Amino acid sequence: MKNNISILSRILLIISAGLLVYSVYVPIWQIDLDAPQYPEGLNLKIFADKLGGDVEIINGLNHYIGMKTLHAEDFIEFSILTYIIFFYALFAVVTAALGKKKILYSLFTLFVLFGIIAMVDFWRWEYNYGHDLDPHAAIIVPGMAYQPPLIGFKQLLNFGAYSIPDTGGWMFIGSGVLMLIAVIKEVKFSKK
Repeated sequence: MKNNISILSRILLIISAGLLVYSVYVPIWQIDLDAPQYPEGLNLKIFADKLGGDVEIINGLNHYIGMKTLHAEDFIEFSILTYIIFFYALFAVVTAALGKKKILYSLFTLFVLFGIIAMVDFWRWEYNYGHDLDPHAAIIVPGMAYQPPLIGFKQLLNFGAYSIPDTGGWMFIGSGVLMLIAVIKEVKFSKK
């Protein structure tokens, strides 16, 4: 039937759902900090529902430059992100079961929109933490902000900050790529 998706696309959606479910249990993002006084480096791990890594050490350092300390309960995202990810996993499974192209296209469009919104929200989160500084901090560098990069590297005083997806983030990206492959396959199949 021309409105149904192929078996291959259904399999890709099931694998995509599995990747999404697994991404909830491993870190999604990481920010690595390197400085001469920390030769082993410091690491912030961001999960769907919590923070991990060297949070307490980073909070101690942030206090000196006037940044707010990081606490999972300060972010509404940690209370809802797991449910959103499970929703998309379930949506992918339902799409595979029903096998309708319109549902596949809706799933992919909503997933991409969610990814864009999540990255904008993460940038906003980093911006607020890096710019909303305590004017009475022990160390004040006029005009300096401490916003880590969204993706990639940025020098922040004597710290090099690297921000990249972690295991869960790559799974999330992989899930989107599998959905994209299914969409491309179905669009090409429709044209034939």
